[in-house]
Amino acid sequence: QLVESGGEPVQPGGSLRLSCTAYGFIFRRYDRKWYRQAPGKERELVASIPWAGGSTKYGDSVKGRFTISEDNDKNMIFLQMENLKADDAGVYYCNAKLGYFEDYWGNGTLVTVSS
Repeated sequence: QLVESGGEPVQPGGSLRLSCTAYGFIFRRYDRKWYRQAPGKERELVASIPWAGGSTKYGDSVKGRFTISEDNDKNMIFLQMENLKADDAGVYYCNAKLGYFEDYWGNGTLVTVSS
């Protein structure tokens, strides 16, 4: 099970830190990702951190503003979001994937960006 938290209303230019906690499995053994979905739009990949400790990756629209990180002792990942824009609004989902058959999703946390 994955549980996201940290989403809330924020003004443009503001910051938020999202958290995702994994229960029942060892999170760091999976490829871990943050996705988001805005109303009427497809789900898009925001950031990823691989299981093997490789390089993090970001969607073009968030590069330089968002940072994905991990705390393996707490079985968690985070998404630090800076300089938020209206287009960043949506439901943010945490995902853990290992191979073809192990693919876990959280229920999402809502980020609203509005003045």
